[in-house]
Amino acid sequence: MPCADTLARFIARVEQNAHVEAIEEFYTPDASMQENLAAPRAGRDALVAHEQRVLAKTQSVRSECVGPVFVSGDCVVIRWRFRFESHDGRVRELEELAYQQWQGDRIHREQFFYDPAQFAPRPVGAGAG
Repeated sequence: MPCADTLARFIARVEQNAHVEAIEEFYTPDASMQENLAAPRAGRDALVAHEQRVLAKTQSVRSECVGPVFVSGDCVVIRWRFRFESHDGRVRELEELAYQQWQGDRIHREQFFYDPAQFAPRPVGAGAG
C-alpha cells in the first residue's frame, strides 16, 4: 500500500509533466499499463519507451490531478486531466480515471479508463482548458 507521501510525490511528478521519470521512479520493473480494454503493455522499459514516443509527438502537455483520489489498501484510483498540443498546433484534451494496483511504494498494474472520442483534435483556442 502506498503511503500518503509516496502518492503525493507520484502525483506531483506527473503534474510536473515528468511522465517518463514518474514511470522510472514509481513503477515496478514488471509493471503493466492498459488503455481501456486493449492489451496491456508490460515491463517498465517498454512503458518508458511508449511514453517517450507519445511525448515526442507533442509540443506540450499539461497534466492535472483533478481528484478525487481514492485509496483502498493497494488499490488507488486517480482522476486526471491532460491537455496535449501537437507540433501542428492541434489540441487534444483527455480526462481519465487511472486504476492502479500498488506493491508497497511502486505501481505494479495500471489501467486507464476514458472515452476515446476525447482524442478528436481541435484547433488551438477551442474548447475548455
